[in-house]
Amino acid sequence: MKTTSERFDVAIIGAGTAGLAALREVRRATENLVLINDGPFGTTCARVGCMPSKALIAIAKTFHQRNFLAAAGIAGTESLKADLPAVLRHVRKLRDAYVGGVLKITEELGERVIAGRARFVQPDTLEVGDRQLRARHIIIATGSRPIVPQPWQALGERVLTSDTLFEQETLPGRIAVVGLGALGVEMAQALARLGIAVTGFDAAARVAGLSDPAVSARAFDILSGEFPLHLGQPAELNWEGDGAIQISAGSTRVVVDAVIASLGRRHNLDGLGLKEMGVALDERGLPPFDPGTLRIPGFEISIAGDVNGMRPLLHEAADEGYIAGYNALRDTSECFVRRVPLGIVFCDPNIATVGQRCKELDQDQAVVGEVDLKGQGRLRMEGADRGLIRLYADARRGHLLGAELCCPHGEHLAHLLALAIQQGLTVRELLRMPFYHPVVEEGLRSALRDAAGKLSDDPTPDLAHCGRLGAEALE
Repeated sequence: MKTTSERFDVAIIGAGTAGLAALREVRRATENLVLINDGPFGTTCARVGCMPSKALIAIAKTFHQRNFLAAAGIAGTESLKADLPAVLRHVRKLRDAYVGGVLKITEELGERVIAGRARFVQPDTLEVGDRQLRARHIIIATGSRPIVPQPWQALGERVLTSDTLFEQETLPGRIAVVGLGALGVEMAQALARLGIAVTGFDAAARVAGLSDPAVSARAFDILSGEFPLHLGQPAELNWEGDGAIQISAGSTRVVVDAVIASLGRRHNLDGLGLKEMGVALDERGLPPFDPGTLRIPGFEISIAGDVNGMRPLLHEAADEGYIAGYNALRDTSECFVRRVPLGIVFCDPNIATVGQRCKELDQDQAVVGEVDLKGQGRLRMEGADRGLIRLYADARRGHLLGAELCCPHGEHLAHLLALAIQQGLTVRELLRMPFYHPVVEEGLRSALRDAAGKLSDDPTPDLAHCGRLGAEALE
């Protein structure tokens, strides 16, 4: 028998990044709330996403540096070995510390946290086990899960995802990574650097979500120097015998011991009862919602974070949690202007997209500034002078619109570019800022000067008009 409905001001479904960000804002207005979570606590980022993956990347990059050290005169690097079980234990130790910090947030809520699967029985009422929870406003922040095609599931534990990769005590000698988006590229390179024979596959023609053909080609050239990549054909998996798996993509055949499926993620809306409640769902199973307020029209319900499929990145999920929590108890929802789009892949060199991507440009109204980083002074010192930066600017007014890049320290350059775009700066205004020497930002300056040279004449005196002198520090 159901108990009497419990009443709350706000119910939040999901204790991930978006749910916890919403919780923080809701608590500014009320403590009469409930947080419902089905599955592990600790957020996807801390448990299986951003943090353990970056910990593995850091170890692999440091180990890979032995090649540069040997070339630079440091002897004895050939004796270094990667102990995979020890590496994975180290990653889990760091991961557990990050998760522990997140768990403190939910632990202090006490009885206002409910572990279980929520389902709508009315627009303002949720059922969790034998409890009914009624709320003035409900926030859906149930996140997403890795996609594993149904036929692949028959291969059992031989198919790994981000949810299971970091739980392995060790890893086999041959691994295929299918799906070369951000996580796929990161894990493929990191594992290859740790001594695993990695092969990468993607049905798309470009890697890491890049849309600029020149930057994608450069990224492909760099990455394929560390592990083979096969693009443009879907991959098929079949048992090979003796526990091995054959990967087929076009005319390519590769035999491996395990596969990492990095094919994207699917929203966790299954069984929530939205359709039964009368919410129209699209072909992806998603409800309609206002992207500025995140509210589902006609209901006191918001949808925030990965679950809505709009911007599946941690900083965006945190922003969406804030928006949903801020608007939860307001009579009139406030529509928020979102930050400049920013995406970073933590491979080496970094890959990043900022603002408008190449495919989104009006090519007739944009100019491109480009720099090849081969020979760039600071990067040569590090043995890392490789990569390409492409900047996009408005051809009429000179405002920076976006960028795609593949270069060392790209994660930092991307933030600088995002700030410039969000502040509405022009190429010439950026060129007026100081550039210290020797820094990687001098490469960015070269790309800005390339763009400035393609803009219409500007009579305003500017250091950007100075001619080339042939010395990097003065360019």
